[in-house]
Amino acid sequence: MRGVAVTPEAETLLSFDFGERRIGVAVGNSLTGSARALLVIAEESAERRFERIGRLISEWQPQRLVVGRPSHPDGTAHEMTARCERFARQLHGRFRLPVSTVDERYSSVQAREGLAPGEADDALAAAIILRQYLDEHRHA
Repeated sequence: MRGVAVTPEAETLLSFDFGERRIGVAVGNSLTGSARALLVIAEESAERRFERIGRLISEWQPQRLVVGRPSHPDGTAHEMTARCERFARQLHGRFRLPVSTVDERYSSVQAREGLAPGEADDALAAAIILRQYLDEHRHA
């Protein structure tokens, strides 16, 4: 149609920086390109972690989930790569939302910059992962 601007649908997204002991979580919006650290999940059991994620999904109503995918500096996979990919598949299977993975080789390093020693950086790393996803998909 002539003279009608088409704007993309805004999506709310939740992003995860998966770790064996903690999962950093961030929330963002595709229209504004914003992402902010939300919280860290430090539940012992996988079931309790997924219960907590389920509550976050109910609260934020995201249209997509994003998971950081770690790898060696040269891009090759390592042990945590497979664990993160499994986590992404479990998210999709449990919550039936689209799940995207993002190369997160340097997100934790970026998150540590400027933090006090010992300060948790997992949620900030999740926000960096989400900003990277939003930047990569801005023109898609």
